[in-house]
Amino acid sequence: MFGKSKPKTDSKTIKEERFKRIASRRVQEILNKLRLLGNCANRGNYYYTDEQVRKIFSAVDDEWKKIKSEFNKGKNKGKEFNL
Repeated sequence: MFGKSKPKTDSKTIKEERFKRIASRRVQEILNKLRLLGNCANRGNYYYTDEQVRKIFSAVDDEWKKIKSEFNKGKNKGKEFNL
């Protein structure tokens, strides 16, 4: 009559598990897409200029900085600059 009760899982644990599951999958997708982009570097199959390559890396770098900034929000609050 009395079944085993499930241990209570707090909201923080649930959110962390969801983050790990989703972030892992998304990072893997990004890595796969970067490898595909890397295939475009094959000069035997493609012709491209240095300017085109610069634009590609500029776009990727800009987006990377935005994402990194999102993850670092609030981490540097209250820290003072020291040499």
